[in-house]
Amino acid sequence: MGNLARNTSLILLAGFLLFGSLLSLSARFLTDWWWFESLGQLPVLLTRLGWEWGIRLGLGVVLALFIYANLAATRGQLGRALFRYQDRLPPGLNVRTFSTLFWLVSLVLGFLYASGVAPAWETVARFIHSEPTGMVDPAFGQDLAFYFFSIPFYRLVYTSLFGLLVLVLLMVGSVYILSGALQFDGWRPDMERGAKIHLTVLLVLLVLLKTGDYWLGIYELVYSNRGAIYGAGYTDLVVQANANRLLVVLSLLVAAGLVVNLFRRGTLWIVAGLVGLIGVSLVVGSVVPGLVQEFVVEPNELVRERPYIERHIQMTRQAFGLDRIDERVFEAAPRLDPNALARNRSILENIRLWDWRPLLQTYQQLQAFRLYYTFPDMHVDRYWIDGRYQQVMVAAREIDPTRLQNPTWINQHLQYTHGYGVVMSPVTRVSPQGLPEFVIWNIPPQGDLVVERPEIYYGRQTTDYVIVNTRIEEFDYPRGEQNAWTRYQGHGGVPLSNALVRAAFALRTGDLQILLSRDITPESRVMFDREVLTRVRKIAPFLKYDDEPYLVVADGKLYWIVEGYTTTDRYPYSQPVRGVGNYIRNSVKAVVDAYHGDVTFYLVEPDEPIARTYAKIYPSLFQPLEAMPESIRAHLRVPETYFQILAQVLTIYHMQDPVVFYNREDAWSIPQEIYGERPTTMEPYYVITQLPGEERPEFILLMPFTPVRRDNMVGWLAARNDGEHYGEGILYLFPKERLTFGPMQIEARIDQDPYISELLTLWGQRGSRVIRGNLLAIPIENSLLYVEPIFLQAEQSDLPELTRVIVAHGDQVVMQPTLEMALAEIFGAEAVARAFPDIAADEIQPEEPSGAAGLGDLARQAESVYRRAQERLRAGDWAGYGQAIEELGRLLQRLVDQVEEGPAGPPLAPGDPGDGLPI
Repeated sequence: MGNLARNTSLILLAGFLLFGSLLSLSARFLTDWWWFESLGQLPVLLTRLGWEWGIRLGLGVVLALFIYANLAATRGQLGRALFRYQDRLPPGLNVRTFSTLFWLVSLVLGFLYASGVAPAWETVARFIHSEPTGMVDPAFGQDLAFYFFSIPFYRLVYTSLFGLLVLVLLMVGSVYILSGALQFDGWRPDMERGAKIHLTVLLVLLVLLKTGDYWLGIYELVYSNRGAIYGAGYTDLVVQANANRLLVVLSLLVAAGLVVNLFRRGTLWIVAGLVGLIGVSLVVGSVVPGLVQEFVVEPNELVRERPYIERHIQMTRQAFGLDRIDERVFEAAPRLDPNALARNRSILENIRLWDWRPLLQTYQQLQAFRLYYTFPDMHVDRYWIDGRYQQVMVAAREIDPTRLQNPTWINQHLQYTHGYGVVMSPVTRVSPQGLPEFVIWNIPPQGDLVVERPEIYYGRQTTDYVIVNTRIEEFDYPRGEQNAWTRYQGHGGVPLSNALVRAAFALRTGDLQILLSRDITPESRVMFDREVLTRVRKIAPFLKYDDEPYLVVADGKLYWIVEGYTTTDRYPYSQPVRGVGNYIRNSVKAVVDAYHGDVTFYLVEPDEPIARTYAKIYPSLFQPLEAMPESIRAHLRVPETYFQILAQVLTIYHMQDPVVFYNREDAWSIPQEIYGERPTTMEPYYVITQLPGEERPEFILLMPFTPVRRDNMVGWLAARNDGEHYGEGILYLFPKERLTFGPMQIEARIDQDPYISELLTLWGQRGSRVIRGNLLAIPIENSLLYVEPIFLQAEQSDLPELTRVIVAHGDQVVMQPTLEMALAEIFGAEAVARAFPDIAADEIQPEEPSGAAGLGDLARQAESVYRRAQERLRAGDWAGYGQAIEELGRLLQRLVDQVEEGPAGPPLAPGDPGDGLPI
């Protein structure tokens, strides 16, 4: 009785757990269905379900029939064994019983096996919908679609069938052994005729599958990393490929031998054929290629591998789009004509002084207003403001639910539902207090750009669900000592129209309040999976996404733009990049409405093979780029992550000569810079500049290059972002006979300047933290201007202030309170005033360096300018000579003025008494 009760309890518990699991899965399925339906993306979900369940059910039936057919073929031998041992078996155990058992085993194994294959449905769909790319690999002449789509499909078929055949062979063999139809005399098997035929057929199928494996292995040599390069090299194509061809022939002969053996007595041919194939594959497939690589190729590696190195370079450049980059010469003139400042006013007005890291702290201090508001990230963009093309810093003001002082269920899910607004400031404008000047600020948003719909229901911090249109009003924004309240007026989220929907969401979230709360009405809507990246990944998980979506203001509304990448590791000969693969394209842009939550995918490169294939699989998912509203399209850009990958590959693969490439004679590196107080690898940065030969300034992404283990600059890569030139890349190379200072050389000159070094050290000793911002190289006409902002932050404050600007040009390095004053010290106040008509020349007279260090610095500058004047004189450059003499005169006059005034103490750091700046 006790055992019965215990068994009943276990059965009830198992039933309850099974019911609970099914209920939970049903709730998740239904809520996902409603989520996709609310976004108009239900066809995407149906496509996914159709393919996966079609394979699961269809393949499950086929596999179950195949397994049963093989098990049923053993019934003759099994029946004779049952008859032979019927006296020892339980009553009722007969062939019919085993037939039923075979059906049960076949169905379970067939559908389990199909369920393991079904998640790879995209491999099947890509194969079916693939089209030729028009590009072929250099080793075998196969279209790239064969490598992208066909080989993965064939591999899936091979691994699935091989595993299935091994499983069936083991099951059938076990039945034959148990029935006595298969016995072993030592190591030699002895089989009845029926068992021999059956097992031989299965072995032949296995050998034929292995033949396909050897055949695929020939083409997969384009992914070999055996030799000097990634891809098929000398050993792979001369030895390994032929070895695989030999193994294809041998395996076909072994399969034929197995068939012939059916008409012979014994199993010697079976054993000999299989053992021989394994032995030959080890020798010709591994040992021989290894010996050839070590004793033939490596002693003469460059000679043997040269043609394959050329292929490797060519295919890697194609895979990462480097072959589409236009190469040009950049003269890198050591001095810029002072009159060039007026010609390039728009560039000077957009030199980024604000480094995003200290500026993010400043935004948090000046524009958060409440503890629960936060700025998760900051991005650079460009807008037309007051008729001017301006580069700006942009950050979204979101609610961080973990910072709510009273985190009740109502506060977290019904009341504090959304962030509010955006903060924007020009990259160059600085207040007299060293703080940013805003073009959008405050709550509600004020400024030069109109934001009609500032609420952010979908963002980076929106990681939990919220319910809107309840009986509880939503907090909108703080207004003095009171709050403003609102009700959601959009179409985002899923309507909680009845008890079933509420119960499903309660099960999904594990939160019974959704079911029990009286504040929820049939008009209420639940918003979940609100985080921007979560939304796009849920709809299109086959793309890789940039980790940093950016917010844009368009037509008075807020939108997130997410960068989508198509990648693969199946590009022949191309060098893999960790975490990426060996091919990447920024083929897709996803736009997420911050208020409604709508997600739209746009094809940027409609001819890209992988994106084109997915567009055929999901015909309703992608929109053409032309369908994107122009107000959003104006903010598209080449993403930093993508550009950084291309730049890293370019450091090696700009070398197209195989000898130079093999010896790494001209390898580049990404420069170092000083940020804060430590060296760090330079990141690409956006600037507005006018490229040489172009008619107007444009928004570009830039990365300098230096030689490996050297600090001078050899060139810079630009990605264009505006209009019809979007996505174009230009590599500017400096003349090799001329030295151009690189970022770390400029940093070293800053450190070696007595005045700058003394002042920064002094500030650091007076209770302030000195933050050296990003060093930016700004191309202006045919020259470079280096700019580095200096921030000071008091120990007791989280409010960094932009205190000084360092500008380096030619052989001068200067530091002044403003960019205009620094430019005036180099080019003269009159030249700067002509570039900035709103500023009088006497307002930007540079500060004189104080103390003995300042005198020494001026003397060194004068000596340097004098040497330059002599060089211009010897070269017959009378215009350059005149400019240098004029500059020398200004320096000498400043030196005289300093001597007459006498030494003074160094400037005060912010926070010192008398500096006039807020502490």
